Amino acid sequence: MEDTLKKTREIIDAYDGPKLRIMEVCGTHTHEIFRLGIRQILPETIEMISGPGCPVCVTPPDYLDEAIWLALKKDCVICTFGDLIRVPGSEMSLAGARAQGAQIRTVYTPLDAVEIAADHPESQVVFLSVGFETTIPACCLAVKKARERGLLNFSILTANKTMPGAYETLKGSADAFLYPGHVHAIIGEADCRRLLSEGVSGVIAGFTAKELMAALAVIAERSTKGEPFFVNCYPRVVRPEGNPAGMALMHEVMEPCDAQWRGLGIIPESGLTLREEYADFDARKKFDVPQLQGRTNPACRCGEVLQGKCTPSDCPMFGTACTPDQPVGACMVSSEGACSAYFQYR
Repeated sequence: MEDTLKKTREIIDAYDGPKLRIMEVCGTHTHEIFRLGIRQILPETIEMISGPGCPVCVTPPDYLDEAIWLALKKDCVICTFGDLIRVPGSEMSLAGARAQGAQIRTVYTPLDAVEIAADHPESQVVFLSVGFETTIPACCLAVKKARERGLLNFSILTANKTMPGAYETLKGSADAFLYPGHVHAIIGEADCRRLLSEGVSGVIAGFTAKELMAALAVIAERSTKGEPFFVNCYPRVVRPEGNPAGMALMHEVMEPCDAQWRGLGIIPESGLTLREEYADFDARKKFDVPQLQGRTNPACRCGEVLQGKCTPSDCPMFGTACTPDQPVGACMVSSEGACSAYFQYR
């Protein structure tokens, strides 16, 4: 491993082309690159910028408002992953709703929420289905299991998003994408190759020091040739076809829809919603959730951070009014958020 790291660092250090901007789309990549000290050893000619690959960060405030409405107005048991609980909505967070008596439960998988519904037939249980292709199949499986068991007190509130639409929206914002390995383990290489045909460069990367350094070395070396490129630098996990079973499950239970991304606006066909045959498990339809207009703090620059237009430290609230203990923006809350990475490692 030491020889490999030495060789990749030599390639990176030898880069002498124009300023090279690489967007690590994935929030986990952002944190790992910081944690491993990779940013600190890059030459000044290579700049890493963060992208929108944090599902909690790109979830708009009106979604939190919907979840809080279900908890406080409909007395639903809200089941969610932990990161979402402290993300600010328009008036409060889920943590604030819990302080007012709402039932907010932290779960580790969507199937945990199904079991809660089975154990509490007197309660309406809503799972907050937030995430990219990595976690969407598990949400779909939970819906199928609930239907098989006749658990009509279970439903999901969808805010699922698919990454290819974000890639399209962000074309031109960086010289190359560092594509998220776990997303492409599901969807494969096809979208990367389509983007390549449009002149977009990028590599699929893993998460270890060796894998990340190898991916950055490939970008540095290939960028000097002046031609668009795509390389799968994570072949031990990502197959060209991805995970056909996972994709089939997604397509069986959900269908594409337009989706609102924090900072990026509405991206056509970049979201997923339950198909009509699973409408009984759609929380919006079941509870006739009103259309809510979410509001964010106008001083928060999370939207620009997610587009790679600024760094977290460019935000005047970073590290002062906005900290992990008292977050103003979603990027400071999430364990995959760029602001939390900057705060923790800088």
